[in-house]
Amino acid sequence: MKIPKNVNIFPDIDALSAAAANEFVRLSAEFIKQNGRFTVVLSGGSTPVKLFKLLASEDYRSKVDWENVCFFFVDERDVSPASDQSNFKLASENLFKPLGIDRTQIIRWQTEIIDAAGVAAQFETTVRKFLKLPADEFPVFDLIFLGLGADGHTASLFPHSKALTNTTNIGVANLVDKYRAFRLTMTFPVINRAKNVIFMVNGEEKAEILSKVFHGEKDIDKYPAQGVSPKNGDLKWFVDEAAAALLK
Repeated sequence: MKIPKNVNIFPDIDALSAAAANEFVRLSAEFIKQNGRFTVVLSGGSTPVKLFKLLASEDYRSKVDWENVCFFFVDERDVSPASDQSNFKLASENLFKPLGIDRTQIIRWQTEIIDAAGVAAQFETTVRKFLKLPADEFPVFDLIFLGLGADGHTASLFPHSKALTNTTNIGVANLVDKYRAFRLTMTFPVINRAKNVIFMVNGEEKAEILSKVFHGEKDIDKYPAQGVSPKNGDLKWFVDEAAAALLK
């Protein structure tokens, strides 16, 4: 089995995160020069933490025009923004606060609204207003970061879940059976309109599913990450040696 050309393999999470940070710096300069701003969509989980800390470090903070970077979240748990399970809190503590990012530059899921469907509807309204989008258009983000779950999910697009087939909404409340709870997630039409998508995958526990995503049967219902295929954008996988073990 050949390793796909868009898979970049790094020795460990530190090298992977450094490569992602360098790509962030490069793309931010490119899009701010072109459009006056850089729209980036963050993912949650433990993998991006080193990236966040790196971008906020002395080595990187001066390399980005932070005042012209706009942040969004590809998904969120239906918990308080103050919860330790919140993707927003993770980014806030490790990236936004250290860099002094103004709250007007951050579009998050308003999970303090009790109803998950209401959170999704509010998020869609806010994104459309912020980007000045007509009701019939999807956003085109400059960069979306994604992760890969051991079950093949990405964002909060879980196997056999209803959101996999949604083609009308920017964001939805997705009922995840195994958690008996709703997750909030952007949909495939949004992800696949991005100009750049970067998967960050690390750890030996991801090796089997990564191999199945690339070399297994084509079944998006079973392996949602297979559904990520930007129409006019660039898709890259940043993977560490442990996660790539079965690709070789």
